[in-house]
Amino acid sequence: MPREYRTIQEVAGPLMLVKSVENVKYDELGEIELADGSVRRCKVLEIDGSNALVQLYEASTGINLKSSKVRFLGRSLELGVSEDMLGRVFNGMGRTIDNGPDILPDERRDINGLAMNPAARAYPSEFIQTGVSAIDGLNTLVRGQKLPIFSASGLPHANLAAQIARQAKVVGTQEPFAVVFAAMGITFEESNFFVESFRETGAIDRTVLFINLANDPAVERIATPRMALTAAEYLAFEKDMHVLVILTDITNYADALREVSAARKEVPGRRGYPGYMYTDLASMYERAGRQRGKKGSITMIPILTMPEDDITHPIPDLTGYITEGQIILSRELYRKGVMPPIDVLPSLSRLKDKGIGVGKTREDHAATMNQLFAAYSRGKDAKELMVILGEAALSDIDLIYAKFADAFEEKYISQGYFTDRSIQETLDIGWELLRILPRSELKRINDKMLDKYYEK
Repeated sequence: MPREYRTIQEVAGPLMLVKSVENVKYDELGEIELADGSVRRCKVLEIDGSNALVQLYEASTGINLKSSKVRFLGRSLELGVSEDMLGRVFNGMGRTIDNGPDILPDERRDINGLAMNPAARAYPSEFIQTGVSAIDGLNTLVRGQKLPIFSASGLPHANLAAQIARQAKVVGTQEPFAVVFAAMGITFEESNFFVESFRETGAIDRTVLFINLANDPAVERIATPRMALTAAEYLAFEKDMHVLVILTDITNYADALREVSAARKEVPGRRGYPGYMYTDLASMYERAGRQRGKKGSITMIPILTMPEDDITHPIPDLTGYITEGQIILSRELYRKGVMPPIDVLPSLSRLKDKGIGVGKTREDHAATMNQLFAAYSRGKDAKELMVILGEAALSDIDLIYAKFADAFEEKYISQGYFTDRSIQETLDIGWELLRILPRSELKRINDKMLDKYYEK
């Protein structure tokens, strides 16, 4: 039987102090019943003797200290999971918001799941095709990997996120594939864009959406990604599905964490974010991966906007430590009209070598990837020289490399948000571009492969 208390002492912003409580635990869920019978949810943030500091999931307006009562429910926040979640839209607290019937759950799970035991992890090794050449060809996504996208304000990361969610698939198998999409602190307009985008293409049938809007409470924003990961764990490890989890925007999540930390009067760390932000982010990111003996997997793409385009800001900095690489969006390419504006040179997928090659993509993948990187890098250097010294100062071969860099951005990186390229198409476009260069320049590809592909 839940215990009820009428001992609310004070309310300050999203926090409330309840006195003389017994056997109440950290992170326990509670309900506040107001005089008019309406109920608001809260959770326990801190216990000090018989005092409990609780945080409200909804606004604190209208709470009368004398006539309101608090019930502690003896459990933490849970999500009812079932396969029927596919094709549905939920809010950040796991309630349906698409005017459909409520889900009848197979089981209820605590959303604060555990990070995967390192000894139980299977090494990521299978290629996931996103249909985006700059990712598939050069910074390959591997099943079970955590590969964040570093964006900046005003760049079209929402379009790229929707494109990956629509197009991602495991090639050459009939294994069930699902997408869990969690959006935190986004506007209603953005939320509408994602839902409509998935509905139009039919991708919603294999997608579970969790949407937390900018006007929803900060504490709900902290629960949203954990709701999504709980749903993903159920689909992956109970229903043997391969799940791609896309979380956008981690910056809004970290700001909510800072807001809650400030309300609790904790000592701030770097840039005002709490000192435990690294641990907190890791407790989310480390729930992705593959488990030994289980068919399913969780692959994660967290998306974050770097404040002031600063990659050394604590949020991208810590995310980079915990995850296996990063895809970086470039403002310069965006201005040139390259869509999606993925800057391939500073981008990196640390596991790309594990997901490519014979039997996974194609024998020429690794060699062409290295050659394209090298040629694009040299082409960009040539273009910078051209700006300073003028075209006449460049050698003939440098001019060819400059031409290659332009063609590479135009044909390889820029493909729009509705072109779904197979890995074979991506590799063929790579060869088409490499033919701009003389064969003698392709030093990273062996003769046997050049005979087979370059001379086509």
